[in-house]
Amino acid sequence: MSGDPLIALRPWQAPEVTSWGRLPMCAVDRREGALSLDGRWRFQLLPSPEAEPGPAWSWSSVPGAWTTQDTTDLPQYTNVRMPWAEFPPDSPDANPTGVYEREVDIPADWAGRRIVLHVGAAESVLLVHVDGRPVGLSKDSHLAAEFDLSGTVRPGEPATVRLTVVKWSDASHIEDQDQWWHGGITRSVLLYATDPLHLADVTVRGRCDGSLRVDCRVRSAAGALPEGWYVTGRLDGQELVQDAEFDRLNAEDERVSDFLGEARLRATVRDVRAWTAETPELYGLTVRLHRADGSVADTSTHRVGFREVEIRGRDLLLNGERVYLRGVNRHDFHPLTGRTVSYDDMRADLVTLKRFGFNALRTAHYPNDPTLYDLADELGFYVVDEANIESHDHAHEIADDPRYASAFVDRVSRMVLRDKNHPSVIIWSLGNESDYGANHDAAAGWVRRHDPTRPVQYEGAAKLDWAATDDASDIACPMYAPIEDCVAHALSGEQTRPLIQCEYSHAMGNSNGTLADHWAAIESTPGLQGGFIWEFWDHGILQRVSDGRPAGRAGAGLYGNGVAAPGLRWAYGGDFGEAVHDGAFIADGVVFPDRTPKPVMYEHREIAAPVRLSVEGEGTRRVLRVHNRQHFRDLSWLAAEWEFAAADGGSWTVPAVLPDVPPGGAAVIDRPDVPGGAGETWLTLRVTTAADEPWAPRGTEVCGPQVRWYETEAGEPPAGDGTAAGVTSAAGVEEDADDGAARDSRDRLVPGAGGPGSGARPETDADGLLLHPLLTAPPALCLWRAPTDNDVLGGMAGRWRAWDLDRAERETVSVERTGARVLVRSRWATAVGPVEHEQAFTALRDGRVCVEETAVLPEELSDVARVGTVFETVAGLDRCAWYGQGPWESYPDRAAGAPVGHYSATVDELFTPYLRPQESGGRHGVRHFSLTGDGGHGLAVRLDGPRQVSVTRYRAEDLTAAAHHDELVPRPGCVVHIDAAHRGVGTASCGPDTSPSYLVPTGTHRWSWTLRTL
Repeated sequence: MSGDPLIALRPWQAPEVTSWGRLPMCAVDRREGALSLDGRWRFQLLPSPEAEPGPAWSWSSVPGAWTTQDTTDLPQYTNVRMPWAEFPPDSPDANPTGVYEREVDIPADWAGRRIVLHVGAAESVLLVHVDGRPVGLSKDSHLAAEFDLSGTVRPGEPATVRLTVVKWSDASHIEDQDQWWHGGITRSVLLYATDPLHLADVTVRGRCDGSLRVDCRVRSAAGALPEGWYVTGRLDGQELVQDAEFDRLNAEDERVSDFLGEARLRATVRDVRAWTAETPELYGLTVRLHRADGSVADTSTHRVGFREVEIRGRDLLLNGERVYLRGVNRHDFHPLTGRTVSYDDMRADLVTLKRFGFNALRTAHYPNDPTLYDLADELGFYVVDEANIESHDHAHEIADDPRYASAFVDRVSRMVLRDKNHPSVIIWSLGNESDYGANHDAAAGWVRRHDPTRPVQYEGAAKLDWAATDDASDIACPMYAPIEDCVAHALSGEQTRPLIQCEYSHAMGNSNGTLADHWAAIESTPGLQGGFIWEFWDHGILQRVSDGRPAGRAGAGLYGNGVAAPGLRWAYGGDFGEAVHDGAFIADGVVFPDRTPKPVMYEHREIAAPVRLSVEGEGTRRVLRVHNRQHFRDLSWLAAEWEFAAADGGSWTVPAVLPDVPPGGAAVIDRPDVPGGAGETWLTLRVTTAADEPWAPRGTEVCGPQVRWYETEAGEPPAGDGTAAGVTSAAGVEEDADDGAARDSRDRLVPGAGGPGSGARPETDADGLLLHPLLTAPPALCLWRAPTDNDVLGGMAGRWRAWDLDRAERETVSVERTGARVLVRSRWATAVGPVEHEQAFTALRDGRVCVEETAVLPEELSDVARVGTVFETVAGLDRCAWYGQGPWESYPDRAAGAPVGHYSATVDELFTPYLRPQESGGRHGVRHFSLTGDGGHGLAVRLDGPRQVSVTRYRAEDLTAAAHHDELVPRPGCVVHIDAAHRGVGTASCGPDTSPSYLVPTGTHRWSWTLRTL
């Protein structure tokens, strides 16, 4: 490469240079009819951009990152810090540089036409040569670059195209996003041809009143425009008309150019079907550029959505309606190909999100693949389109650095020019976590001038003063703000703009606690309109365990249900041998790397449900009311049925008819005939799609709102209660006809009240530990859980370890045997004082055992992980059936999406395979459960009230010791936890911890349960 002017320029260390020879960005889509250059390219990976290619070539798939294709340069993950020490704008001397090369046969019928090379994305500096001649360069790893090859190639002859990609550059300092670092050509490469007279850009603006404006720019490869050209347009059969007033004003203002043509077309659509995320109505628009003789020189097609976005006071309005943004942050990601994603991948992403109640995307933190926006238009999503700017490690230095000013404006403006015609895009974002400076103001000024139809947001501008009115953000868009602070701001009287969190509810591991509380506050507080969960993906790269390298495309099909096949694992930071990394912080999504939904997805689905159910009145006057929580759509697209679950084991369904309810309205729904039963009865309205939707076939479950219809006497802890309530006194005791245990009038076990069916004394060892033929480890007190990511990064796990909760030692204080009862008092030593524990074992008839427990936590043990019982069973008990919340995992502060019912699953299915093993598999609000093997033999446990229960194959220490799922070795039996109190999971890995109401208090905890052999 010696003597090459592109290399001599050293553009990888010149932030002022954003491109050379690159064509302007536009919204004319040339993908259809283009010549695809995707496939196998000759490839060399050089140690630096100044190194000369050698004679030996390998092959590389385009598009695709070379870091996932068996090269010596592997993926690296950092969150904030740069992966090397050089300060901006410098990059390291050791700078992997990929050289891609292939021959292209230029079609002979392209003679006389304008020929353009399109490179979809290259990370991070692209240098283009054709037949050894320099053509141009480009920066921005997430936007396409186009180059005019008309004077370089000859139609009918082959040409050698060389694309050189430099991995590290001055641009890397403003691409410091929370994701894997890759290198390569990550989106498609195309070659297309146009007439010399061509549409240079088309801008489409459709309003919800049916008015349409189309602005066209026209250029000629010859420079000067020919005489007599004109533009026509047709919208689904309706002709557009030339805007004569526009032409007149341009002539009067001398805005008529010899080389840049401008034309404006207009139309008004009667009875227009407006575009919203709920009703994504699209019209087909065709724009034609004609020569003077009427022949067509160029054509551009677009899908038009008629909608308006505005901010009025502190409300963001779509078509005049205040809408909630139930959003998620999304990266372009695939576990095999890194940042290269297909149409099918992206459609599956959006279909998954749609089915779980999401209606908004933030393209974190760069413009996503263009196909994503087509799908968002079609399926219905509100998009915050974000520029490829994040200078996290050197944020404040770069924000005001004039050397980077052109890069800021270039990246923001090119994003807007590319995506401006998508109705799904409702907000422009200037980037992420780059402090705030003059460079942001410059970019915001360009956007506001070019596109006044959409608001601009940037968290860095708004973070210091949510009520400011003179910065670069039209929206207060904080990240991870406590919901209490958001509510206080909305109620302060000082709010000046919408408050929509750009990131909240960090989804790392077992997380997303208090999501329902968060949305309860949003929906009850004017001025709050939602936010974007961080994030969609767990970015685990499929890795071969044998050699530590990415599996690449060869790993297709070698994973499922969130788990990699044997010999493979999901890799996170540090797994590729990199010294500088940020560990499992990359695994923070609501889906696993294979797109398997995590339990939080079901929580979100119910929180975002279009239909809600409430009970009003008392006694025989009670009515059920259906609420339509949508903004624009009625309920006619939905079907429903009633499902009943009774405490006595009954479960049945009956048809339901949804009433006509307008958006935002409510109506009484016919009350089903619910037979009474022993204990409580729960009604669930199973709501499904009534017909095929673009994102779901007929019968797909949309939501399942639930209410308790019958209950025992008032006062029983609700299913979602996470407090450590103790059992009541013996008032109202009666003998249970089924298990012989003494129960109060609310069907809860009463301590110390063995009934007339009491049997022989339970068997215990010398230390008072229960002996039972189905238990391999006796019931013991447990205060520890395998730390979640939130526990670790939030500091709780360190505190619990300092208290010795993971290794508390038991000392027997006394064992008293009286009749059929054994009372055992013990003391568990911790670093800050003892925990007094009492167990009373009472033999009931047929060998059943009632266990009554009390634990007293000293004040020093405030906020422990749990207070409860752990025991282990013999092998062979492989199926769990329970009555409580389910069927998926739930915890005290993440239980709104787990309805009460009767459920059954294998023990292995109860476990949630978070990328870094941790506490998982819990079920909240469990009333009773059984563990059985072949023939139905096993054990049954009945609890004194709704409790947190988990049944897995792993002890807490097994989970704590493992770094990856493949390191876990299942135990032959079951590890069972019954918790009187369990700490919420919160979101403390990045954001607020759980709410105080979900913490485990000090003092006395009481719980009881019966153990029965089946």
